Amino acid sequence: MADLKQLARRIFHETLAAIDIPAVMRRKLQLEASVLKCGDAFVDLCAFTKILVIAFGKASHAMVEGLTSLLPAELPLQGVVSAPTPPERPAHGMKYFVGGHPLPNGDSWLAAEAILELMSDCDERTLIVFLLSGGGSALVERPLDSHTTLEDVQQFYQALVTCGAPIYDINAVRKHISAVKGGRLAAAAPRAVKLTLAATDVPVGYESALGSGPTLPDTTTITDVDRVIKEYSLLEKLPRTLERWIAEGEMPETPKEGDGAFANSYFELLLGMDDLFHPAHHASEARGFVTRCDNFTDDWPVERAAGFLLEQLEKMHREYAGHRVALIADGEVSSLVTGSGIGGRNSAFVLACIDRIAGRRVAVLSAGTDGIDGNSPAAGAVADGDTLARARAIGLDPRDFFQRCDAFTFFGGLGDTIVTGPTGNNLRDLRILLAEP
Repeated sequence: MADLKQLARRIFHETLAAIDIPAVMRRKLQLEASVLKCGDAFVDLCAFTKILVIAFGKASHAMVEGLTSLLPAELPLQGVVSAPTPPERPAHGMKYFVGGHPLPNGDSWLAAEAILELMSDCDERTLIVFLLSGGGSALVERPLDSHTTLEDVQQFYQALVTCGAPIYDINAVRKHISAVKGGRLAAAAPRAVKLTLAATDVPVGYESALGSGPTLPDTTTITDVDRVIKEYSLLEKLPRTLERWIAEGEMPETPKEGDGAFANSYFELLLGMDDLFHPAHHASEARGFVTRCDNFTDDWPVERAAGFLLEQLEKMHREYAGHRVALIADGEVSSLVTGSGIGGRNSAFVLACIDRIAGRRVAVLSAGTDGIDGNSPAAGAVADGDTLARARAIGLDPRDFFQRCDAFTFFGGLGDTIVTGPTGNNLRDLRILLAEP
């Protein structure tokens, strides 16, 4: 079964290698004479006296590289880039920040201020190209309330990301306290032409969740914020400044559909779910697995998602008796933080599978395509039918580690963590479930 684990690892790494963001951007963006075409958007670069590039998210450097490789070298660009790592090849005219994730840091704050300052004098002769990718919410942040400090924002984010709420609820709250989310960046330059190009880690139809929707109309309301705060008992976990600001009714509503700020605004999805599924499916089938893809478990609690996907794998195993089968799933599961251990939702998912696959010719891998799993240095983990016996032989109890949210330590003791380092992209988490006769 060790071979099955290695196959899962290879499928994951081949999938990562196939995600070439600059190449995808060069393929999906077209420049004819001075006209930049992307989807239904046609933008004549000669119509503008100023062109700004604002990039934030884990794929920022790759997206900036892709865009600048397409545009004429003599085109004067200004911009701000916030990513989790410094650039290997800084682009001319860009100001770089190394933002924090999953909690904002000082550079996240400075990046937001730099963006707002850059956009403050934009008019109808200004083109702003936004390059957004996963992780952007924490990489650029500035609260609306001037009394809220960076430490307050970090406490606020910590409460949100550990409360067990789905990402849509988390973002509903973040959008309403922020000066750069929920359509407010579009509103910061209402007369400018705005083109948002996205490499998304959110489901189709929920694009406003990407980076908390800085350039899109917000569909959530203050009523949603109140509901989330009550449902997840967040009020007592908020910093006093924010608690008082909310209680005193200072929170303004976010810009909605029909707001003039979105009149000259375009959104195009460059990379999404299919760009992750296709290479994973190909890599799996190339190794002789009958393969299916599944995206039903997005935002499900970890244990429910584990049970459902393993049931689907078992059905495939029966349907294709005598054949190797593979189930490829994407999306983010939700994992309530109940302990102070090291790990994230991916290693927690694999940990939740161990009892269910014990003794079976099954392997399960779950990892983040960004190379980061929660507060751990790993992307995720992998397990097979021998994992439970191996763990017990050295005194490791999977349920204990699961309850303490310490999945990284558990798999580290078995040599089954997946460590890639930051990958420079973020096309959601990938789960690979393999079974053989």
